[in-house]
Amino acid sequence: MIFVALLASLLFTPLSVKLLGDAGTGWHIRTGQLILATHAIPRVDPFSSQVSKPWIAWEWLYDVIVGCLERWAGLNGVVWFTAFVIATVFAALFRLVTRQGTGFLIALFLTLLALSASTIHFLARPHVLSWVFVLIWFWILDCAESAIPSKGRRLWLLPVLMLVWVNVHGGFLLGFVLLGIFWLGSLWTWLALKESRIEESLQKIAAGKRVRELTLVGLAAAVASLVNPYGWHLHEHIYRYLTNRFLMEHIDEFQSPNFHGLAQRCFLLLLLIAIAVLVVNRRKLRASEILVVLFAVYAGLYASRNIPVSSILLAAIVGPLIPSGGSRGFLHRMAAVDSTMRGYLWPILATVATLVIAANAGRVGSTALMDAHFDPQRMPVDAVNFVAKAGVKGPVFSPDNWGGYLIYRLYPGNKVVIDDRHDFYGDPWLQSYLRTIHVEPGWEDLLNGQSCVVMPGKAALTEILRKTPEWKAVYSDDVATVFTPTAIPPDSDKVPGH
Repeated sequence: MIFVALLASLLFTPLSVKLLGDAGTGWHIRTGQLILATHAIPRVDPFSSQVSKPWIAWEWLYDVIVGCLERWAGLNGVVWFTAFVIATVFAALFRLVTRQGTGFLIALFLTLLALSASTIHFLARPHVLSWVFVLIWFWILDCAESAIPSKGRRLWLLPVLMLVWVNVHGGFLLGFVLLGIFWLGSLWTWLALKESRIEESLQKIAAGKRVRELTLVGLAAAVASLVNPYGWHLHEHIYRYLTNRFLMEHIDEFQSPNFHGLAQRCFLLLLLIAIAVLVVNRRKLRASEILVVLFAVYAGLYASRNIPVSSILLAAIVGPLIPSGGSRGFLHRMAAVDSTMRGYLWPILATVATLVIAANAGRVGSTALMDAHFDPQRMPVDAVNFVAKAGVKGPVFSPDNWGGYLIYRLYPGNKVVIDDRHDFYGDPWLQSYLRTIHVEPGWEDLLNGQSCVVMPGKAALTEILRKTPEWKAVYSDDVATVFTPTAIPPDSDKVPGH
């Protein structure tokens, strides 16, 4: 029921437009289609005005998936895939928490709280696949600590999963964080237990065995992570990206959360619940549980983009620690209902039915149920229509958070000056971009030689360009204004009367 309800709400309500709220989806789609067309993974950037600059397309496998879906079913296909992944994550989280003994109502509340907190990053981007892998890795590692041999053998699935994870998103590093946490937990158990009693002696032997097995699995996963188009250079690139202080201080999603937003407040509530449960909990916590909670709290408070993963981990850890009370009988009754409804059948039917609808242009007969599109109130849809019709040639300058949309709409006819691939552009170019956007001394430098500027109507740069003789506003609406150099006016036959 959770899966079906979440899938339907993400596809058939305005939430489908929210999933396309990040322009970066555009360049992911075009990258995947470029790979499909050339049968090669790009190593030089094709989208920007940077000439022959090396580029690491570290999420190439995700790009291929969404590129193929967009070609087959349009943006409806991309939104369908994202909705399917998100619905799978939170339905699986609910099932994981209930199977650990959490009461039905408590599990549902924690799942909905984690879901609400994660809406901050409900976007058609590759990070949603990392949510899946984090949940699977946590489940496998947590099962291994139960000391049940049949479950411990699942550890060797982790290197296999890493082969996929490393090629869809840079979040594969979280896998190694979780591995390290459970390795430290087992090591602590092995060192802390004494051999004076038989029971502790057996636990110590089991913990030592887990330490050895996790070490081998970690090494195998590390080797598997090298199976990507760029080898160890991918790890080097991500390390330099995440340790670049300039980028971390200027990219919004790496900033600490502002708790005035609804999603952030849901995360804060989940965090407070976790603290309260840990304080009153009577069961002795495993070292790995404590370390997972500490990591989740730190990551969520450090950067907004980490809130979904932190929320998922907190719900998975805290749920089993809350007394079930009288809800256990209700859980059994709901499980019986789920069994009679053939629980796995309905998600499969919903998945297939919604995919068919997406492929049919979002229609069932004459009724349109899906209409995935970039929001014209957030993206310069009409302004880009003008640029395309006016026959503007050469690079187009826009804010970095619009660049991906311009790539989606104008590539290969026009290249962009900048987009949200900040790791690709590097510090000097981004510093020059920020000077231009904020109209600081030297702001003109980056615009010299550009053929077109697309800026928000109320931006400071827009007001300056209106007063600058070298630039002329040729189009304007409530969202964006288009400027071209006065020396190179667009074709007058194609310019609407604005």
